[in-house]
Amino acid sequence: MAFLCCRGGWPLSLGMDDEIALDQAFDYVDAVEHRDIQKSDGVEREPSRVHRLLRSYARHQGTQATLSVIKQDLSSNEGESFDTDTIASYIKALKRIFVVEDVEAWNPNRRSKTAIRSSDTRYFIDPSIATAALGLGPNDLVNDLNTFGLVFETLCMRDLRVYADANDGKVYHYRDKNGLECDAVIHLRNGRYGLIEIKLGGDRLIEEGAKTLKALSAKIDTDKMKTLSFLMVLTAVGEYAYRREDGVLIVPIGTLKD
Repeated sequence: MAFLCCRGGWPLSLGMDDEIALDQAFDYVDAVEHRDIQKSDGVEREPSRVHRLLRSYARHQGTQATLSVIKQDLSSNEGESFDTDTIASYIKALKRIFVVEDVEAWNPNRRSKTAIRSSDTRYFIDPSIATAALGLGPNDLVNDLNTFGLVFETLCMRDLRVYADANDGKVYHYRDKNGLECDAVIHLRNGRYGLIEIKLGGDRLIEEGAKTLKALSAKIDTDKMKTLSFLMVLTAVGEYAYRREDGVLIVPIGTLKD
């Protein structure tokens, strides 16, 4: 399913094709709630409860939200009471039908002894599922850049997983107990790896992303791991990729395929 809310990285006013895509996304989520999740394991589930869980998952995409956090969110925002075992069973069913796909934590050899957070990061297979679950369209995202940033991150993770898989690699997430975080780490089977920060764009955000990448790269023990292949800030806008003087790649999402 293609991302329905952006073309070239930025949302546009809905044309006829966009309206069809928007309808398809809503229809898909409706099918997941009323039919597909039941087929995953033969367990009957109330569609309204599936819908509320999808909304909560969408609010926590790009985070390491625990089952307890999702449970509290469901209670606070959806007026729904789930126990953690039930939430886990719903999420497992959604993974089976390729609705959600969490990203594992990356555990490199480091010079410091800082503990690494090992929780998976929550993502949908495709960002259009998140927007449809939240009932959002392009104009809603333009007016809420925080949510749009999370949706864009899910879009990037989807594309990165596709390209990494084609090159015998996996995509991971990094976060340590001091709050140093890297959105995506591509690690190939041959040991090569690269660090990626995802930003909508703008000089300030790009600079923040580059700073984070360099801070993490400085912590990696290259005596025990292969030399880092690249540092990349993946952005929503721009026509060309380029390399900064400090070596950090700035890559618009539309050029990633090149």
